[in-house]
Amino acid sequence: MSKNEEYGKKAHLYIPAGAHTYSRTDEVFPGNAPRVMERSKGVYTWDVDGNKYIDYAMACRSVTIGYDYDRISNAAIAQIHNGNTASKASKIEVEAAETLCGLIPWVDMVKFAKNGSTVTSAATKLARAYTGRKYIARCREHSFFSYDDWFIGDTVMNAGIPEEIQSLTLQFSFNDIESVKNLFEQYKGEIAALIMEPCDSEEPEGNFLQEVRKLCTEYGVVYILDEMITGFRWDLQGACKYYGVEPDLVTYGKGMANGFSVAALGGKKEIMDMGGLTPGKERVFLISTTHGAEMSGLGAFVETMKVYQELQVTEHIWDMGKKLVKGLQDIAGEASLQDYFYIQGAECSPNFVVCGKDGQPSFEYRTVFCQEMIKSGILMPYIAVAYEHTEKEIEITLDAARKAMKAYGDALNGDVSRFIEGNVIKPVFRKYN
Repeated sequence: MSKNEEYGKKAHLYIPAGAHTYSRTDEVFPGNAPRVMERSKGVYTWDVDGNKYIDYAMACRSVTIGYDYDRISNAAIAQIHNGNTASKASKIEVEAAETLCGLIPWVDMVKFAKNGSTVTSAATKLARAYTGRKYIARCREHSFFSYDDWFIGDTVMNAGIPEEIQSLTLQFSFNDIESVKNLFEQYKGEIAALIMEPCDSEEPEGNFLQEVRKLCTEYGVVYILDEMITGFRWDLQGACKYYGVEPDLVTYGKGMANGFSVAALGGKKEIMDMGGLTPGKERVFLISTTHGAEMSGLGAFVETMKVYQELQVTEHIWDMGKKLVKGLQDIAGEASLQDYFYIQGAECSPNFVVCGKDGQPSFEYRTVFCQEMIKSGILMPYIAVAYEHTEKEIEITLDAARKAMKAYGDALNGDVSRFIEGNVIKPVFRKYN
């Protein structure tokens, strides 16, 4: 038995679904994907059998510079030697808060946490307390905001969540300003907050983000932009800066600390301070976690921001993203598959779409492409370019893509089931296993 088989079995024996994030489970990867990873460095990752891959998942997009980047790792280790936690607010905690508030013009105050779900849920709580309203409007096209009931209850995986809670979340469509206005009119005076990402696989069109800003102001709705993925990738000040929009509250995570566990809720002082100690105000129990301000992660965050500024990280991510997108598009064109394999979204975080014979996105054919990339040592369930992806890695990736594209083309011309080695990739959100 290989170590992958051994550890894979143990993972499912002791961990529900075999991993602590559903997007890391076996079912969302092809059958030939590694089961368990042992270590990572730069943009390379090794499984427990010693197989080496160029990584484009980059730990669910959280590593934006490179695994174990020495400056950042050393900054985290230095804080570990300072005790890693404290009985009062720590020096690095204050420095990290000052860093984020100084960097982002629309962040007057900040609360740190260990994961994104904590801060998005805290944002909705603040919005409800600030407005005295109960409904949350969320973008239906954006796949994930939180593991908490207010969001999960509004998905097909709503088992265990009371209908009363499910009914408090409403949906609107991205780039459809009329869907927002209609929702605001239908529930006039009852919607506390609107939450969405500034960009997912579809970029905003027709000043959509700005028009939503106007509607939120007009109807008294707290405007929350979730920058878990876009923050520090589109621009050092996030996609809000890139697209020119200012939210009331904003959430960050993933790229904040190059893989260390840091998330943040920030925004206007008048809203954020509801979780503070201003005399005479009703208390809001905002975020209160023992490890939310863990010193190692915040030390990594402060150093990561320095690295971003000194090495122009976001510019490099855009440059390498453009090279990879153009290369993939050219390869698809050379194979006359450009109508079946194409790229969506911003080039700093592109999404590749793999279609079936009917021209519609297909998990079966995506499985074939991803499976063949793995055979060439490329782990690419999606594309998250990091600073340490260089032209060398891009060229190796494109060479692998030429082989994968040929196999994909052959599958289009034959029986796709004959090309799939193991399971078909499945979406995270589905009603039944």
